[in-house]
Amino acid sequence: MTGPALSIDALGQRCPLPVIELARRIGDVGVGDVVEVLSDDPAAAADVPAWCRMRGHDYLGERPAPIGTVYLVRRAR
Repeated sequence: MTGPALSIDALGQRCPLPVIELARRIGDVGVGDVVEVLSDDPAAAADVPAWCRMRGHDYLGERPAPIGTVYLVRRAR
């Protein structure tokens, strides 16, 4: 697997800003591409998957980062 097509650094941003930035920028990548969102907001653990369900994108999971967590989203449409 190649790396993400887009990385969003949302460190220091609180709910709902990480999801707002994801929504604003997901159109910058092609359908099937992966976007990673780096966030240290605990609410992102629920917000990112919920946003994916509501908007029809694929939530691929999360992994720890040196600071915060990386959330992976595949653009589905």
